[in-house]
Amino acid sequence: MRGSTLAARLTRVGVTDARRAERLLGDAALLEVVEEPADVLIAPLADVADPDQALLALAKLAGAVVGDRRLIAILREILLQDGPPRARLLAVVGASVALGDTLVAHPQNLRVLLDDAPGTGVPVRTVRAELLAAVGADADADVPVATLAGAAGTDAMRLAYRSRLLRIAATDLTCTDPLTRMPAVAAALADLAGAALEAALALARADLDDHGRGVRLAVIGMGKGGGRELNYVSDVDVVFVAEPVEGVDEAEALAAGSRLAAGLARACSTPSTEPALWPVDAALRPEGKDGPLVRTLASHKAYYERWAKTWEFQALLKARPLAGDEALGREYVAMTQPFVWSAVTREHFVEDSQAMRRRVEGHLPAAEADRELKLGVGGLRDVEFTVQLLQLVHGRADESIRSPSTLTALAALAAGGYVGRTDAAQLAVCYRLLRVLEHRIQLYRLRRTHLLPTAEPDLRRLARSIGMRAEGAEGLLERWRTTRREVRGLHEELFYRPLLPATAELSTAEASLAPEAAKARLAAIGYTDPAGAMRHIAALTEGVSRRAAIQRQLLPVMLGWFADGADPDGGLLAFRRLSDELGTTHWYLKLLRDSGTAARRLAQVLSTSRYVAEALTRSPESVTWLADDTDLLPRSVERLTAEADAILTRSDEQVAALTALRGLRRRELARTAAADVLGVVTGERTSRSLSSAADVVVAGALRVAEWVVREEKGLDASPTRLLVVAMGRWGGAEMGYSSDADVLFVHDPHEGADPLVAQDFALQVTTRLRTLLGSVGPEPALEVDADLRPEGRNGPLVRSFDSYAEYYERWASPWESQALLRARPAAGDDELGRRFVELIDPLRYPVGGVDPAVEREVRRIKARVEAERLPRGVEPARHLKLGRGGISDVEWTAQLLQLRHAHEVSTLRTTATLEALEAAADAGLLGADDARVLTEAWLLASRLRDANVLWTGRGGAHADVLPHDRQALAGLARVVGYPAGSGGELEQDYLRTARRCRAVVERVFYG
Repeated sequence: MRGSTLAARLTRVGVTDARRAERLLGDAALLEVVEEPADVLIAPLADVADPDQALLALAKLAGAVVGDRRLIAILREILLQDGPPRARLLAVVGASVALGDTLVAHPQNLRVLLDDAPGTGVPVRTVRAELLAAVGADADADVPVATLAGAAGTDAMRLAYRSRLLRIAATDLTCTDPLTRMPAVAAALADLAGAALEAALALARADLDDHGRGVRLAVIGMGKGGGRELNYVSDVDVVFVAEPVEGVDEAEALAAGSRLAAGLARACSTPSTEPALWPVDAALRPEGKDGPLVRTLASHKAYYERWAKTWEFQALLKARPLAGDEALGREYVAMTQPFVWSAVTREHFVEDSQAMRRRVEGHLPAAEADRELKLGVGGLRDVEFTVQLLQLVHGRADESIRSPSTLTALAALAAGGYVGRTDAAQLAVCYRLLRVLEHRIQLYRLRRTHLLPTAEPDLRRLARSIGMRAEGAEGLLERWRTTRREVRGLHEELFYRPLLPATAELSTAEASLAPEAAKARLAAIGYTDPAGAMRHIAALTEGVSRRAAIQRQLLPVMLGWFADGADPDGGLLAFRRLSDELGTTHWYLKLLRDSGTAARRLAQVLSTSRYVAEALTRSPESVTWLADDTDLLPRSVERLTAEADAILTRSDEQVAALTALRGLRRRELARTAAADVLGVVTGERTSRSLSSAADVVVAGALRVAEWVVREEKGLDASPTRLLVVAMGRWGGAEMGYSSDADVLFVHDPHEGADPLVAQDFALQVTTRLRTLLGSVGPEPALEVDADLRPEGRNGPLVRSFDSYAEYYERWASPWESQALLRARPAAGDDELGRRFVELIDPLRYPVGGVDPAVEREVRRIKARVEAERLPRGVEPARHLKLGRGGISDVEWTAQLLQLRHAHEVSTLRTTATLEALEAAADAGLLGADDARVLTEAWLLASRLRDANVLWTGRGGAHADVLPHDRQALAGLARVVGYPAGSGGELEQDYLRTARRCRAVVERVFYG
């Protein structure tokens, strides 16, 4: 029964082999130390990583101290008292087989665990003195030389190292928050490595007859040792620098330095009675393993000036004197710093760094890739490469981010606004976890490894060692997977920022926005008012706020991006206004800094389109669209209709409702314009998007107007059905940014309704609709033009269906039949819309084709329009709408073909110009080449009309004319996607396209 109870107790604290544990608790040596081991040890075993391993180590340790009353007393004191020493001992032997074996081999180290002095936060000189003393060297001497030489000295140094390592591990493993303690542990390990190198160098001096007094030798720490972020077991990367003492020949000094360096490496890594510490790796020296082990300072400098590769400067970022001649070490670091912080100016620096990271991943064995803590996807290297690249790109102009420590540098990058604070905090937590896992895995057997174990017992021990006892192996694996995802996501977001290569291409003066250099650059890249631009830059970057800090990162690059547009001064001014509006929001500058596309796209639209600049200023939150093409794509009519319905359902006041509806249209105009300038949505898709927005807002306005008039008249229901018929470019879904909405208003009284009452109601509703949409207000107006109605402006604004039927039967003119080719029910009663289409189809698609007399009349009207309606002083070749080869030429040609043949070719029954041309070509009514010429002309002229509005921010008559002004042509060229400086090319392209179009029109339309 007692055994069963004991087994249950052991199982509850995490023991997996209770039978063996019971035997160990009854071990004679352990009973000699503690009379009732079970009562003393079982409860505290619950807190250790591997209770089974801890019990085994304690039994071995008890056997090792038997016969030494002093050590038995120390072990008994540690085990019997519920205090820090027992916690330290159990934590160490439960997490590290290797350190447990070290204690068994050297039980005198129990005194280390009895001592409450921490293993972290110890002054470097204290640790150095401790290891030098172990080899009999004077820590205060200018050149310490060991008095305990040979194997004895090597073993003494290694024993002292492991004693200090035991103290560090005990401090680490008993911490309740290992992630917080990790940086101090890594720093302590780096300091211990430096002290060991100092002691090893003292041993190497002892092996030389003159103790190497003719050479000054500095040992430079690289990698994690240099950054004070070393692992428990890692190669210690170093570079050796030597200088002859005055009066000594350089060759002789270098030979002595090489012997010292080789002796130092042997003391650390060659076999001896005590286990080796770690390899001393000098492969990061100039020329790598092919180069001399030791060089002078001048030789290093010459190499870095002429031959060094990009990765070598990245490695030098962490260079720090670790041992030897401290003054020489500082000279070396000072010499390398200009190379490190100017490396970013090397051609393809950022791209090379990014490629190097990809190569590292590519060389991983497939079977290990998902377990790699260091080199794998979402591993330590993702964090370290990200931080180092950001440092190297931005550090040349900001000394505050130059720390060799990853976490310190990450905090500095966050403080300087180079990384979002949330992102930096998340990355730091992930990095700490990965490093803690790495430490625990290495501690177990003190072996160099970065692979997450696969066996369940190993994973369980690892989980318990980092405080995840309850979560166990599965919880650990899930946290590992989550951490990898988070690290890789942030790595890809930060490491591949478009801002980085763009910043790297700037000179240091340009990157720092030094006033004179910035002003000269502005003038050189095309700003017409560099002094004014400098005032904007100063307003955006002055001060110590985070906002100003991020602007100082963005602007050096964005200034160049503004200059890629036709109006860099206007782009910068618009950016300042937008930043003044949004700069205090949490997302705006973060989006520009972190997004892969937003900053460049914002610069492009602001310097290319005043229309978009004004739209974004009115609706600053729209900047978020620039980060994702999906947000720039036109919204479907169904989606917009649902949004409009929600607006109208919530609103009970007409002005507020219409303001919101007009705001919806304004938003879609802005979305489409931004997508247009960026080339995401162009041509027909642009026109359809603009037309869809008009469909929705007119339908919503009709609902509001009808409701308001009913309320004013005290009516429960409308006396008549209402219909809005889209005409012209709206009817063809071919609207531009400054298009009016051409309409016909139709009503049909309900059965029993008084026709006069119905007519009056319809008139008031349609009048109110035009007012609601066309009046001046906070949102852009949409002019509703009903001039295409029967009798034009002399006829009633709205007619009944029967009145339309009578008019079209008796008095319809040829031009009206032609205009009806674009008629499309857009809002109102669906059934009335269907009936109206049936009514007008015989007029626009006459059976047997258009009468020859009507055809002649159409040609006569077209000629008259060309002669009379073209604005005075405008060259016919440059008028995009009415000029020769312009939009009107193409549309009239397509419409004549429809009047002739749509009765027999059903595909010609469309309101869209390009669809009509395609149908005519497919039916053999128009040559394929002619259709292509007409289509190209119509698309280019329409695109240029829109470009005029986008470039200037204004509609009106000027939008119909191809300008002569060189700057305006350059602006139009950039809007439509031509390269910079292509205004003349665009002009010639249009004139040539229009001439070809006119030749087709002369032949097909005029015959």
